[in-house]
Amino acid sequence: MSDRHDLPHRLRQLRAARRLSQEKIAAALNVSKSLVQQFESGKLIPQEDTADRLDQYFGTGHEIRDLAKAAREDRQPWLRPWVDHERRALLVRTWEPMLIPGLLQCEAYMRAVFSTVPRNAGRIDELIAARCARQANTILREENPVALSAIIGEMALRRGPRDIVKGQLGHLVDMGHRPHVKIRLVLAESEGIHVGLSGSFNIATMPDGRRFGHMDDQLTGHPVTSHSDLGHLELAWEEIDALALPVVQSRDVILRMLDEHK
Repeated sequence: MSDRHDLPHRLRQLRAARRLSQEKIAAALNVSKSLVQQFESGKLIPQEDTADRLDQYFGTGHEIRDLAKAAREDRQPWLRPWVDHERRALLVRTWEPMLIPGLLQCEAYMRAVFSTVPRNAGRIDELIAARCARQANTILREENPVALSAIIGEMALRRGPRDIVKGQLGHLVDMGHRPHVKIRLVLAESEGIHVGLSGSFNIATMPDGRRFGHMDDQLTGHPVTSHSDLGHLELAWEEIDALALPVVQSRDVILRMLDEHK
């Protein structure tokens, strides 16, 4: 989705294309010229009823209302679900000590993981479809895919039924050949006790430099948006990054594990 600067740009574009003055738009909406100026500068965001009137005035369907909704969510990022931040990101960094990260899971592995949670009964196929859509909308999309930097604990690659693990290892190798996907491992023998053992997390860096985080838990996970908490995640990432093998060495380890399953 567009960033918060898209709405002001689109409003100015619509007005210029029709050679309208701000005064004329203000009169049509029964608002002040200064309010229109603030909409076009991005200082204010139209409320839903005003956005609907702008759509009606310009004949733009629901475009302005949708852009206004997106702009409000960007100013209050906790309103956006993590998958939306993930999809809009320039880079996603993910740490997973126990499982393969969701963006790198093959379907058989997804099914095995989702099936372990009692509350998922009866909706496994739905959850798999949603996760596949996440992959398709981020690292697997054809144009401008999201860059992924994933660090995975070695034990995550050894956990699961042999046939599923074999398929997942092969999938990791394939994904690692994509130029925008970097997969690194933290070996069990070298990691010791470190901050990453507290749990998995993700950090999304947006095209405008803003960052959003996400911490996983047994239920739905929770967003991390405050500068202080994000700073702690960044420090944790640096600690884990220092323990991780380089990309090529990590791939060699995965290939050796794959050979063990032949």
